[in-house]
Order: sequence, then C-alpha cells, then structure tokens
Amino acid sequence: MELYDAMRTAFAAREFTPDPVTDEVLTRILENARFAPSGGNRQGGHVIVVREQSTKDALSELARPAAQRYAAQTAAGENPWNTFVPSQVTAETIAATAIPPGLTEPVRRAPVVLVVCVDLRVVASIDQHLPRVGIASGASIYPLAWNILLAARNEGLGGVLTTMPIAEEARVKALLHLPDYMAVCAVIPIGKPVKQLRKLKRRPVSAFAHRERWDGEAFGG
Repeated sequence: MELYDAMRTAFAAREFTPDPVTDEVLTRILENARFAPSGGNRQGGHVIVVREQSTKDALSELARPAAQRYAAQTAAGENPWNTFVPSQVTAETIAATAIPPGLTEPVRRAPVVLVVCVDLRVVASIDQHLPRVGIASGASIYPLAWNILLAARNEGLGGVLTTMPIAEEARVKALLHLPDYMAVCAVIPIGKPVKQLRKLKRRPVSAFAHRERWDGEAFGG
C-alpha cells in the first residue's frame, strides 16, 4: 500500500473473520516491523506469538479487571486510568459495571495475538525521576508495535493495540514465562477485519499543533 493510505486507514480492528493468519504472512509483518527505531538502536523489543486458544482465553480474562474499571470511569464521564485527575468512581461501582466485549474479546477471538514486550535493561527511562508517570521508555517499543499494525494493514489485515492485560502484568508474565526484566507493553490481536474502515475520525492538525509555544498560533490552518 501507499504509506499515507495505510496510515489513514489502519483503524482499531476488533472483529475478525475466521480466515487464518499464516506464519508466512506473520513473518513478513515482523520482518518489516523490526526496522522500527529504538533508543540507541538497542532493539529491546520482543514479541510472543500466541496461537493456542487456552493462552488467548487466559489473556482475555486477565484484561477484565482493567477493562471493568475503564468502562466504569468512561460511564462516569472520566478519562479512564489517567494519573493526573483522581477518579471519583468507587470500587463498588466498578464491581457492578458490565464489561464491553470490545475491551476483552478481540484477544480471545483473533486468529493470532502478539504480546509485545521490552527489555528494561536496555531502555533509557529519561523521565524516571520526574513526579509523574513514566513515558519516555515507550519510545523504545511502541514504534515497533505501530509498525506491526501498519505492516498488518499492508497485508490486508488489521488489529488493535490493547493494554488492558498490563494491569495484571505479573500474571501475564507467569503465563508467558517472561523473565523479570521484561515489561509487557501491548497485546495485539491480528486478523482479517470483518469490515475495513476507510474514513477515520481524527482532530484536524490545527487542533493539536501550535507554533512556538503551547498558547501559540494554531499550526496547519
């Protein structure tokens, strides 16, 4: 595909046909995705390819606690799981909230699931001493995750970058036999989308880009 077309149509696919994703196609996806940048080119990314249904089921179940809180906060008009504005949603409300299938079931139903991890021994956590949640380490792994999704789109496939299971990382690591120094960064179900979207809704450039300062002139007209 033409690059910009792939970028503008790689939507969050959560429903898949029964069509298989062959090892040949998946190898091609990873073969190209591996050229993603990483800090110092240390390439700390690692991908676990999950096809066994029992493992997919387990990952889906591990997503449920975070998904339930996500749904409860969303219903309350909050931005879920953010670390800046304290949540007003009670534990009782969370426990009583139904979990939307789209937050857990894609992992269970996709032909293949990729668990993307990073080696914490090689990432540069530049913001580790700042009084906020760490972000910088993601620069060494999320380009790989996005390259996987772009490559999947090029193959006529789709997927979604999910993070719900990360709230239960210790159990995910035990399930997949990950060593202590590996962090779980994304769980990506991959398959052929039931429907390929081509018109995605996004803010215009002028809504998120400004000249010179936060309060500067909007960039991009």
